[in-house]
Amino acid sequence: MRSLFLLVLACLPAVAQRDFLTPDEVEQLRLVQEPEPRLQLYLKFARQRVDMLEHLFARRRIGRSGLIHDTLEQVTQIMEAIDMNIDDAIRRQKPIEKLDGVVAAQKELLAKLESMAAKEEPDRARYQFALEQAVETLRDSIEMNEQDLKERTLSVQDKEKALRQEREELLSPGRREELEKERKRIESEKQGVAPGKKKPTLLKPGEKPGRIAQPPPPAKK
Repeated sequence: MRSLFLLVLACLPAVAQRDFLTPDEVEQLRLVQEPEPRLQLYLKFARQRVDMLEHLFARRRIGRSGLIHDTLEQVTQIMEAIDMNIDDAIRRQKPIEKLDGVVAAQKELLAKLESMAAKEEPDRARYQFALEQAVETLRDSIEMNEQDLKERTLSVQDKEKALRQEREELLSPGRREELEKERKRIESEKQGVAPGKKKPTLLKPGEKPGRIAQPPPPAKK
């Protein structure tokens, strides 16, 4: 279910996706288009937020729970963005060769969040759910990123297929028929055949593919 959610998230406008980032962070990402450097940026943003959380947990101040809650939600969204970018790289056939560095960084962040979750704080109820979500999201992301990339590629393809089927089920019968005609037209154009027409052939009537027509016997003198 979470994997399908990530694919839906990838289809949302960029502005909707980036509310959890600062304008400066969005600009940094805009300047970097290759998958691996982008992942490093996302990890950098996540580390900064976890550092902020450690600072907040070190001091019991009135009103800190709201900031803890919001920062935890940003960590969750950054992890989801990391997964989305990896899947997008696979989809565009630009997969990242190794995710060892990403996994190592995520495990480090997870250990810090689990340490925070072990603390009994008086204002814990106000950020409890956000903390649980951040921990769960990190664990899921680590599990996916430890997966064999070939299996991950198949998983991405399955998710796309599931999303397409879900979209088609929401379409009216008429619209579904139009899309099917459009698919056939595109497929015909790829093969160089106009819709509704047979593919051109050099075979004579009655000849079958794979058989070479024999020349007529020479005329008797």
